[in-house]
Amino acid sequence: MTQALSKHAVVAVIGAGAMGAGIAQVAAFGGHPVKLLDNRPGAAAQAIEGIRARFEKMAARGKISPEAATAAGARLQAVAQLVDLFDAALVVEAIVENLQVKQTLFKALETVVSEGCILASNTSSISITAIGAALTGPQRLAGLHFFNPAPLMALVEVVSGLATAPEVAGTLYDTALAWGKTPVHARSTPGFIVNRVARPYYAEALRVLTEGGADCATLDACCREAGAFRMGPFELMDMIGHDVNFAVTSSVWRAFFNDPRFLPSLIQQDLVDAGFLGKKSSRGFYNYQEGASKPQPVTVPALARPHDIVLYGQSAAAQALALRLQANGVGFTRTQAMGTTTLATAGAASLRITDGRTATRCAFDSQTPNTVLVDLALDYQTATRLAVSVATQCDDRAANCAIGLLQAAGFAVSQLQDIPGLIVMRTVAMLANEAADAVNQGVCDATAVDTAMRLGVNYPCGPLAWANSIGLAHVSTVLGHLAQTYGEDRYRTSPLIQHHVFAAKDFS
Repeated sequence: MTQALSKHAVVAVIGAGAMGAGIAQVAAFGGHPVKLLDNRPGAAAQAIEGIRARFEKMAARGKISPEAATAAGARLQAVAQLVDLFDAALVVEAIVENLQVKQTLFKALETVVSEGCILASNTSSISITAIGAALTGPQRLAGLHFFNPAPLMALVEVVSGLATAPEVAGTLYDTALAWGKTPVHARSTPGFIVNRVARPYYAEALRVLTEGGADCATLDACCREAGAFRMGPFELMDMIGHDVNFAVTSSVWRAFFNDPRFLPSLIQQDLVDAGFLGKKSSRGFYNYQEGASKPQPVTVPALARPHDIVLYGQSAAAQALALRLQANGVGFTRTQAMGTTTLATAGAASLRITDGRTATRCAFDSQTPNTVLVDLALDYQTATRLAVSVATQCDDRAANCAIGLLQAAGFAVSQLQDIPGLIVMRTVAMLANEAADAVNQGVCDATAVDTAMRLGVNYPCGPLAWANSIGLAHVSTVLGHLAQTYGEDRYRTSPLIQHHVFAAKDFS
């Protein structure tokens, strides 16, 4: 049974940059005496001034009392040398992402701190096992990965290397919890949880863009307005910085021995090579220069409301469509026909939720030429936009009826090129697939991966919980069709998803 560090225990933070200062703020606010060290003269003292100013702002806004702000600020101390950390119970390293530099630091720390002192790295990508390999006592080293900005982001990944003692990981978990964070346990594998599982959010959008499925603004809008993601993938990559995002993707890809699931994008490499790094360079997928206007998503102009609307079955999409049509005064009929994958018909058009095939392939397989596919939405009742694709065999009048039906239900409609899986469905299926593989490989459990993705990157829903709501059989079908279309191992279905489908159980 482990417990959090006593509030009398000294917490040392090495590195006074944004992350180090943020971690120091969290520890001081949590009640600990905190020592902050940086090899840049005056950097630690300057960072402490900034932290104290933030505490004062919190007091001015009524979030904490003035006394609490003063006390928290007084617990911070700038130190100049490694030997000043002799009394630390926990040392958190937040320095440059370089294995050799981190190993050198921790080896030096072993000669300074007590045998009971826990050593932790805030690394987001370097193996804890590899760092610990250089130490005399690797059992006391673990990852304590905060997310930026550390005082605001709830998630902390507690990462165990091969030699990490369970009680060390347990103490860090309990301490992070006492600091008001939401910790999750993870095993030290490339990308840990978040940086690994998040890769498909960028990779699938880049693949669709490469194939000319739609422009960046349209794909971003679909992910925001249908998928309920806080930011679309292209604007998010621009915010992160393409140098950083591409480097993380490349690092994970290499660490997994060039697994095609993590293959970097040539489009993003071109941006990096050109110096178009996103917001910080005023140009990425979008132009951020003064006076530049952001492109708007492509939206199909308003079409006439179709006649003879029929909704099929009781799926969440059908139920939401019925409620939205009723709210807009649009007449329709319903049928409980079993065994059909049709969502609705409007005139001669047949609408289906995408299953990972192209609309053209669906039309061919079902011998239904006038097929229109509809993308996934997190909640079809509240979504404001839907992506569709139209089979090559579909005539224009039927396509207009299908789109007109969705518009009559209050959706803005973006017509993508006929790509398999559209954008939200293929992205969510791949996020769930990667999350399932992380669980299957013992990186973390299902609860941890969903918690990590909600809190670490603000996903609207944990990927496994989302897969449950879609239906694991449907997610498996989407992945199978993508694999069949592309002929790539990138879309192989996780053994754990397959197992759950065969067992008729979900990830709850």
